[in-house]
Amino acid sequence: MHRQALLTLLRQHQPIDTNEQEMTETTIAFVEQHPDCFDRILLTGHVTGSAWVVSPDRQQIVLIHHRKLDRWFQPGGHADGDPDVARVALKEAEEETGLTDLKLVRSTGEQAPIFDVDVHTIPARKEVPEHRHYDIRFMVEADPKKAFVQNEETQDIQWVSLKKVNEYTQEESIVRMIKKMSR
Repeated sequence: MHRQALLTLLRQHQPIDTNEQEMTETTIAFVEQHPDCFDRILLTGHVTGSAWVVSPDRQQIVLIHHRKLDRWFQPGGHADGDPDVARVALKEAEEETGLTDLKLVRSTGEQAPIFDVDVHTIPARKEVPEHRHYDIRFMVEADPKKAFVQNEETQDIQWVSLKKVNEYTQEESIVRMIKKMSR
């Protein structure tokens, strides 16, 4: 079953609070219910992958200013049928930042653990109705000395000090991931 690897990771994930616990449980139910959960043609929602890109000293993160949504986020995007969500997160981070030295942060074993789970609503746009993203986030390390290469999806890309993230965004999920960095 192509969903089993993700379900295993989701069941191993340790949410930081009750809100993330609820979103993790909601994501598990969604993945179990929808064999096509990795395809964006599933109009009610779909699994996405994001990269929480950190510097080796864990004092900076990468934020992108998303052109369509006009807000600052971590890099990420659609799985487009790929059930390896960690690979999706790396691919999206590379596409959106131009960084090529990205490395999944692993604790033990071969599979990188999920860093964060977030379920959020994407507003309707043209022919795509409002839907949900079941976002699976992985911590990824990169060298802050490497240059970014901007693409059409991003308006800006920045390495941001953890102390200054609130100047860019107050998004609850970003704040939650910052808290996780200090545990």
